[in-house]
Amino acid sequence: MNDRPIASELAKPELVEQPLYEVRKEIYARAVSGWFARWRWTLVFLTQLVYYGGPWLVWNGRQAVLFDLVARKFYIFGIVFWPQDFIYLTALLVISALSLFVFTAVAGRLWCGYACPQTVYTEIFMWIERKVEGDRVARMRLDQQPMSARKFGLKAAKHGLWAVLSLWTGFTFVGYFTPIHELGAAITGVAAAATPGAPQLGPWEIFWVLFYGFATYGNAGWMREQVCKYMCPYARFQSAMFDPDTLIITYDPGRGEPRGPRARNADAKALGLGDCVDCDLCVQVCPTGIDIRDGLQYECIGCAACIDGCNQVMARMGYPKGLIRYTTENALRERLTPSQILARSLRPRVLAYTAILWAIIIAIAVTLYTRVPLKVDVIRDRGSLSREVEGRWVENTYRLQIMNTQEVAHRFVIRAGGAPTLQVAEGDSIEIPGAATRMVPVRLRVDMGKLAAGTHKIEFDVAAADDAAIAAHERSIFLVQSGK
Repeated sequence: MNDRPIASELAKPELVEQPLYEVRKEIYARAVSGWFARWRWTLVFLTQLVYYGGPWLVWNGRQAVLFDLVARKFYIFGIVFWPQDFIYLTALLVISALSLFVFTAVAGRLWCGYACPQTVYTEIFMWIERKVEGDRVARMRLDQQPMSARKFGLKAAKHGLWAVLSLWTGFTFVGYFTPIHELGAAITGVAAAATPGAPQLGPWEIFWVLFYGFATYGNAGWMREQVCKYMCPYARFQSAMFDPDTLIITYDPGRGEPRGPRARNADAKALGLGDCVDCDLCVQVCPTGIDIRDGLQYECIGCAACIDGCNQVMARMGYPKGLIRYTTENALRERLTPSQILARSLRPRVLAYTAILWAIIIAIAVTLYTRVPLKVDVIRDRGSLSREVEGRWVENTYRLQIMNTQEVAHRFVIRAGGAPTLQVAEGDSIEIPGAATRMVPVRLRVDMGKLAAGTHKIEFDVAAADDAAIAAHERSIFLVQSGK
């Protein structure tokens, strides 16, 4: 019997173990300056000025922007929103989504590159890192060194500054939901020494300050590009909003290839080379560590750091700028002029998105402008259908919930109509402070002989005594029982 292995067994492939996730490679992004970097830092400054400064603004003696979940009131400067105004939040989300569609269809990931909180805080954390540890080469050398007192001190200083900024970010976040002056007093211990009833730091405030601070520290300090590549869904579905006429950051291979190093005064054409000197600076400045010369990639967040880096090299070499630039696939392939690119940006779907967006913005603006600062809900007393009073009247009882959404107190007058001899027997007026709600019991009467048995439609009219324009009308029914 032949003991030799058969040919199929000899040809059996060797099993190779593959990891489910790629091991993260540390990215040492290099500092870069230029036109796009200045724009990026301008937006970093503006967004953080709004975020950190918003809770400290005062309007009418209270915090200008406050989302008071306990009282169910949402203050945005001079406007007070209530849970019944949820439609405005829905409209805001729709406007945000459509804006994202428009900007992405026209110019790619502008949000990601310039205004996304992950990008903004990563930029701030990297700036702190550079100031403490140095630029790219210095950080790489520091990480390769064994632990020493100097290395420990630099790392501790960096993480300490990160932690302080993260906790301040969490504190500011909670300050939009709890009055920030009270929150600050509670955290610093001022409230603990004050009289009973002073603001105290509750468990939820502590949790959200720490949680939001930890999320900021972890996302911007440690995870960085991993959030954009693996956690953010926008990177995954952005391609559905791109088309060949979308402006994207791209490398021009027709001009740059074949790439290769050369002396500054060398004749690239004589050497058979393109404009790309293969310096890898575009890779070194990229916060996600990609090579833009490999084409469009979902990891690209559109920060344009590679454009600034490449333009610096082109300027030193005496070549025209724009080897890496904002352009479209069609423009790159067909060598379109800027005017032709602009003309193609006004394509049907962009115009449709824009038209719908502006229609919603205008509609919401008109609704807010004409919004009556009064809301009335009528609740009929179901415990008593109707009753006879004083021998000749039929009476129904109601409860009116009246919301004064202005921050000025008003006296509201309550009237009723819709049935003969209908009158308000009790609860015909009430004083309501600014941004407050009151439940008012109201009794209506009708002459017994004026209405047949059954249900009859009526209407409540509630109006401010000092401003007839502040009025609300709500319908209800008046019940007359058989035999009454």
